Amino acid sequence: MILENIKSILTSPIQPSIENPDEYRLASVLVVIYGNDPVVVMTEKPKNMKFHAGEISFPGGKLDSDDSDLLDTALRETNEEIGLTISRDQVIGQLEPVVTLNSGFLILPFVSVLDEIPLLSPNREVENFFHMPLDSLLNTMANDPDPSHNIIQEMFTFEYQNKTVWGASARILKQIHDSLKS
Repeated sequence: MILENIKSILTSPIQPSIENPDEYRLASVLVVIYGNDPVVVMTEKPKNMKFHAGEISFPGGKLDSDDSDLLDTALRETNEEIGLTISRDQVIGQLEPVVTLNSGFLILPFVSVLDEIPLLSPNREVENFFHMPLDSLLNTMANDPDPSHNIIQEMFTFEYQNKTVWGASARILKQIHDSLKS
């Protein structure tokens, strides 16, 4: 996969505000893809967090009252969580919102495709971060075999170094998978 092709395919209009059904809390994430052999940056949440403990996710978080919109949220949280400063003009598009099934968040994912990024510096909300080769990660997609899940949306999983990406993060990756593989 060539970075310019990824950028071309994932470029879309940015509408950083969404209608919020009352039952959800608003959040956003930033999907950062970079490099000659494109990789995606993901984080592992600490095991002691209230929500999504130990999960593999994209940098991001809930809308704060000081944020002007959900893009502002994604940029702020990315900077706080992994020390990566991305400007609004470096965001090339957004994906469809996804819902978390257990914590009641409606997440708007934004996409940034960059040639390179500086060294990352995780904060206390990040146990670890990963630079996952995008193509090989997307090739691990599987339908979730666990029938005990309360299926509101389709369930998928992706694998990286014995780590499983599932839930909302996997549904975001599935959107990228479908866009790039079509």
